[in-house]
Amino acid sequence: SKLLHGITILQSYCLDSASFHGPSWRMEPGDLFIPVDSIEEEATLTCDAKGNPPPQYRYDVYREFAGSGNSLAPSVRGNLIISSLDRAQDVGLYQCMAFNTVGAILSRRASLQFAYLDHFKVHTRSAVSVREGQGVVLLCGTPTSSGDLTYAWVFNEYPYFVQQDNRRFVSQQTGNLYISKVESSDVGNYTCVVMNSVTKGKVQSSPTSLILRTDGVMGEYEPKIEVNFPDNVSAAKGSTVTLECFALGNPVPEITWKRANGVPFPSKVKMKYSNAVLEIPSFQQDDTGGYECVAENKMGKNVATGKLAFYAKPQWIQTMKDTVLAIEERLYWECRANGKPKPSYSWLKNGQPLVSEDKIHVEEGVLSVSVLTLADAGMYQCVAENRHGVIYFAAELMVLASPPDFTGNVLRALLKAKAGTTVTLECKPQAYPMASILWKKGNLPIHTSDRLANVSKSDAGSYTCFARNRFGMSSTTGRLLVTDPTRITQGPSDMEIIVGESIVLPCQVSSDPVLDISFSWAFNGQLIAKDDGHFELVGGRTAGDLMIRNIQLYHAGKYICVVDTDVESLSAVAVLIVKARPPSPPAVVTVEEVTDSTAQLAWSPGRDNGSPISHYLIQTRTPFTVGWQRVNTVPEVIDGNTLTATVVDLNAWVEYEFRVLARNGVGVGEPSPVSVKTRTEDSVPDAAPGNVGGGGGSRSELVITWEPVPEELQNGESFGYIIAFRAFGDASWTHVATSAPGAARYVYKNDSISPFSPFHVKVGTYNSKGQGPFSPVVTIYSAEIEPSGMPAGVWARSVSASEIEVNWQALSFTPERVLGYEVVYWEDDTKPETMGKMRVPWNQTSATVSGLAGHTQYFLTVSAFNTAGTGPFLPAINVTTKKPPPAQPPLNVEWTLIGSHLSLYWEPVVAMESESEVMGYQLSYRRQRHKEVNTLTTSNSSAELSLPEDDEDYIIHIRTMSEGGLGPASDPIRVHQLSEFIICTINILQIGLTKAAKWKLEELFVKSVKIATKEHKKRDKGLKK
Repeated sequence: SKLLHGITILQSYCLDSASFHGPSWRMEPGDLFIPVDSIEEEATLTCDAKGNPPPQYRYDVYREFAGSGNSLAPSVRGNLIISSLDRAQDVGLYQCMAFNTVGAILSRRASLQFAYLDHFKVHTRSAVSVREGQGVVLLCGTPTSSGDLTYAWVFNEYPYFVQQDNRRFVSQQTGNLYISKVESSDVGNYTCVVMNSVTKGKVQSSPTSLILRTDGVMGEYEPKIEVNFPDNVSAAKGSTVTLECFALGNPVPEITWKRANGVPFPSKVKMKYSNAVLEIPSFQQDDTGGYECVAENKMGKNVATGKLAFYAKPQWIQTMKDTVLAIEERLYWECRANGKPKPSYSWLKNGQPLVSEDKIHVEEGVLSVSVLTLADAGMYQCVAENRHGVIYFAAELMVLASPPDFTGNVLRALLKAKAGTTVTLECKPQAYPMASILWKKGNLPIHTSDRLANVSKSDAGSYTCFARNRFGMSSTTGRLLVTDPTRITQGPSDMEIIVGESIVLPCQVSSDPVLDISFSWAFNGQLIAKDDGHFELVGGRTAGDLMIRNIQLYHAGKYICVVDTDVESLSAVAVLIVKARPPSPPAVVTVEEVTDSTAQLAWSPGRDNGSPISHYLIQTRTPFTVGWQRVNTVPEVIDGNTLTATVVDLNAWVEYEFRVLARNGVGVGEPSPVSVKTRTEDSVPDAAPGNVGGGGGSRSELVITWEPVPEELQNGESFGYIIAFRAFGDASWTHVATSAPGAARYVYKNDSISPFSPFHVKVGTYNSKGQGPFSPVVTIYSAEIEPSGMPAGVWARSVSASEIEVNWQALSFTPERVLGYEVVYWEDDTKPETMGKMRVPWNQTSATVSGLAGHTQYFLTVSAFNTAGTGPFLPAINVTTKKPPPAQPPLNVEWTLIGSHLSLYWEPVVAMESESEVMGYQLSYRRQRHKEVNTLTTSNSSAELSLPEDDEDYIIHIRTMSEGGLGPASDPIRVHQLSEFIICTINILQIGLTKAAKWKLEELFVKSVKIATKEHKKRDKGLKK
C-alpha cells in the first residue's frame, strides 16, 4: 500500500509539473555607454523572461577594478537600476540570471562603460622650427578619454581649420597633424581640437607655433612614411575598415595602394584625402590579405605593408530543443556555432558549469547524460565563445516518471471499418518510462500490432489494450464493426442538353444498413448550395439524385456526386454540355426613310434560342456588287435590344436591298427576308474621272483619255463628261461636253495645233442634278510628226553564222522628237517572209541582229522613229553571214585519269566546204551535282585538266570553235574518280550506237572498274603485311 501511495503521489507530481516550464528570455540586458556629464542620472539594465512559475532575477557583476564579481538583486522585477553612478566603481560586466522552481538561465554579459574626455593640460607648447621644404609632425597629445574620438586642427584662430590635401593630413588614429613639405604659407599657430562622439564634448590644446628657419631651404629627399597601419589588423565581418598612410618628402609624395595578391580593388573601396585613407565598407572574408601603401616622388619611394584578418563573433548554426524524456532514458544534445576564430564550448545547468563526471559527458558542443533521474531535470545552456564574443542558448530538460495513462487517448467506443481495408487501433498511453503493450480480443490474448490488414467480418468484436510499466498498468477498450463495401449502383453520365430543359442526374448506392450515408454535389469544384433555385436533391436513403431545372448555358461543366459514409467516401463524375442555337432570323425588314446616302431600317426580333442576342448585323446588295456586303451603320454596333438603325455611306441613285442577321453567344443566325428594293435619291456627282492622260494621234490632233466613272458612282440620270483643255500658257479653257456615260476618249482636231505641243487637260462630270468635280489638271502633248532626218554612216559586219552587227551615226539635229532607231533586214526582195525588224533606244547607235541563216546575204536599212511613225530609210546595204560551224561534234573521245590529272584525246573535226574552218576546241566541265561550268580552249585535239581530289564525278562536253561560232557538243563524258591511282580509258564509239546504248556501255565499264579497284586494294594490304 505504501508503494501504491508513493506511485500515486509521483504520478500526480509528474502530471502537475507538466504545466511548469523553466525561464526563457524575452529580453536580455544591452550594453550601456554613459556620458560622464550624465553622472548624476541613473543607469538601468533590463532583462525579462517568461516561465511558470514566473521567474525571479539576480545580477552578477564583474567589475573592471574590483577583482571578482558579486551579486545584486534587481530593483524592479528584471530591471537593475544603478543610481549615483561612479565612474570608477560601476564600470564592468553585468549578467542577469532568471530562475524559478524548474531551473535557472544566464543572460548575455552586458558592459557598462562611461564616456568622457578630459581637458588638455594647460601649458605653453614649444615652437617648432623647420626649414622650408622640410616635413613636420605636430603632436596632438590627446588627453585621457573613453569613447570614439575625432580630430581636427585650427590654423591661427577658430574657425579656420586646416584643410587636408596631398600635403597636409590629420590622422584619426594618432590625432597628429602631418605636413609633408612645409611652405611659407604654413607659418602660424596650430591648435588640436578633440571631440568625443559619445559625449559630444570638445577640448582644445594649447597652440603650437610653426616657424621657418633662416639657415636655408631643405633640399629634395625621398618619402618617409610617418603614418601607417599595423602589421596585423583584425576586422569584424560587416564593419568598415579604415587604413591610413601618409609620408613626408620633397617633392610631395604621391600615395598609391595595392593588394599583395595583385587583385584589383572592388568598386566599394574608397580613397580619401589624396589617397591617404583607404576605406573598405562591409568588410568580408574576400577582403582579407596583404595591403601595401606606396609613397613615391622623383627621389625614390617607400612602402608600408600590413595584413587584414577577418574575425566574426560566434553565431549559432545548430541548437537544442526543449526535451521531455522518461526516467532512465539517455539525453543527447549537440550545439554548433560558426565564428572566427573557431568557438570553444561549455555547458551550464541552472547557471552552473557542467563537467564530465560519472554519467555526464561533456565534449565540445556535445552533452550526453545516461540513465536520467528526476534530479537531472532543469535548464541547460550551451555556451559558444571566442575572443570576440560569447553567446548562450537555453533548453529545458523535463524528466518524467508515471504509470500508463490513457486520458485523452482512449480507443473509440465503436469503430466502423469497410471489409478489405486496413484498420489502425491506436494504443498510445502516456507512460514514463515507455509501457509494454498487450492486446486482447474479448478475453483471449492476441498477437497483433496496432494495424489489422484486410479486415473481414470475423475480425469484428471487442478489443482491449493493456499497458504496463514499473509504476503501474492501465487499459482501454473499443469495439470494431466490419461493414460491407458501399457501391454506386447508378451514377451520373455525360450528357448534352438544350438550354431551358430540365434533367435529373442520378446517384444511387447500395450499402451496409448500419452505415450512415450522406450525399453532396459539386459543380466545377464548388459545393452546390441548397438554396439555389435551379438545383434540388431528390431521392431516399440510398439515392442522392440531383434535379436541375430550366438549364442555362452557365450550367455546363463537371458535376461530381460525393457519397460519404462512416468508413469511406466515393464519388462519380459527369460532364454536362449545354447547347444553345444561333438566333432565328429577324422578322420583316422595312425601309422607313431614304436620302441620297442613308437609309433608315426597322425590323422585329426573332427567337434567341437560349442565348441572348448580343447584336445585329446589316447587309446590302446592289446590281453592282457580287453577293451581300456588310455596311456601316449608326449606331456603329447595334446591340441586341435595338431594332432600328441608319445605314450610312450609300451611293446616290442606286437601287439597294437590305437584310438583317442576329448574333448570340453561339453564333450568327440565318438572315431575315430581303427588304423591298429601294433606290436612294439622286445628287450631284461626287466622283471625278480617274487616270486622265492622252497624247499621240494623227497630225493636228489632241487626244484626251480617262477612266470612265462607274455607273454606281454617277449619282443620277443624264450623266456625262465635261472635257476642258488649253494650250500651255493660255489663260482660258476650252470646254466640250459628251453625254455618253461610258466614253473614255475625246479627240480634238484643229489645223492650228503645232506638233507635240503641251496642253493642260482636266475632265469633269455632270448629271441632271448639276455639275460634279473635275479631275486634277495634267499636261499632255498633241500628236507629233515622224522624224524627217536619216541616220548617217551606216555599216555592218557579220559576227557569226547567225549574227550581224549594224552601226550608224546618231541624228545630229532634227526638229522632230526621236524616240529611237529601227533596223529592217531581209534576204532579197523576192522573199518578203524573211523580213524582220528591231528597235533600239535613241541613245544607242548599234544593234546585233540574231537568228539569221548561215552563209546568206542580207539587206539592211536604218531609220529614226517616234510615236508618229518611222522617218525615211537609208539606202539598203548588204552583208553575208559567215559559214556555219561544222555540224559534226568531236568523236572517239578517250580520257586518262592519274590521280587528279586528266588527259583527253579525240579525233580532229574536218569542216565541210560549206562550213567554217575549225579554229580550235572548247571544253566545258562541271561537277555532276553542281551547276557551275568551267571552260577551257585548245587549238589541238587534246587537253590536260587538273581536277580536285574528291569523290565527285565530272561531266565534260567538247565543241568546235570557228568563225561561224561554236559547233554542237560531243556526247557528255563522265569522269569517275574511283581511286588514287586508276588509269581508265573509254572509247565511246559513235557509229551505230544510240545515246542510251553509249550511257549503258559507260555504266558497265564503271562497275568493272570498281570491282578491279577493290581487288587492287586487297593486294596492296597483302604486300604491306
